[in-house]
Amino acid sequence: MNKTKIKLKIGEFSKLNMVTIKTLRHYEEIGLISPFEIDKWTGYRYYTVDQLSKMNLIIYLKGLGFSLEEVRDIFEDGRELPSVQEIKLKLDECGKELNRLTKRITELSALENKLQKREIMEQIFIKSLPSVVAATHRRVISGYHELFNLCPNVIGPEMARLGCECASPEYCFTVDHNEEYCSTNIDIEYFEAVKERREDSEMIQFKDIPAVEAAACINHYGVYEELPASFAKLYRHIEENGFRITDKPRFCYIDGIWNKDSESEWLTEIQIPVEKP
Repeated sequence: MNKTKIKLKIGEFSKLNMVTIKTLRHYEEIGLISPFEIDKWTGYRYYTVDQLSKMNLIIYLKGLGFSLEEVRDIFEDGRELPSVQEIKLKLDECGKELNRLTKRITELSALENKLQKREIMEQIFIKSLPSVVAATHRRVISGYHELFNLCPNVIGPEMARLGCECASPEYCFTVDHNEEYCSTNIDIEYFEAVKERREDSEMIQFKDIPAVEAAACINHYGVYEELPASFAKLYRHIEENGFRITDKPRFCYIDGIWNKDSESEWLTEIQIPVEKP
């Protein structure tokens, strides 16, 4: 007995496969799957039961990461499934994508952590700065990265040779003496509070640093290239609250490359001495 083929209208076919009619028309345009029959009078598109299986394959292969063009090529070769070599290529692509996503997760987590810390720590605050005896060293450096070697490997050993003991609580900072921005040839002075003055050496000079009654401060998390954003907030606060700047900014390096693995955890406290006019 002859079996009557079931003809599925495009709307019914779309519902059974849970894809839109627009998607089916696109698949038809690129030659991926076309209606079994188009009524020449009404223009109605009909699909067969066999094409349900083909549509399932398209959805399955798309879910495995094969593009529509790749699926069409598989069908045009008379195959239903990709070859082992094609699967290996997809696995390689998945590995690369996984690496990209893992890196992105790490970066997003670091950014989230950075922003959460900013919510807590970025607030501007006014505090006094103590008077100290400071061991100082001034020189021109090519970039701030030199500080990471200069402080522990050059200044530190010379201070130890002179018999310096760091004050408690510890307090160290730098001052940039340049009158304008310099990406290199930065005239910087390093200050570290010590318990008592020692004899000056060619490298280290001892100075009495007077107390500062009020300093506008902000905690900056992250790389030093992003300091301008923190400066903008701090200077806006100083202006809006009617303060007058009385001295150059101090950069108090609390956390950095020497003790933190992530740049997002670097912490620099910017301190600007101010007074009410």
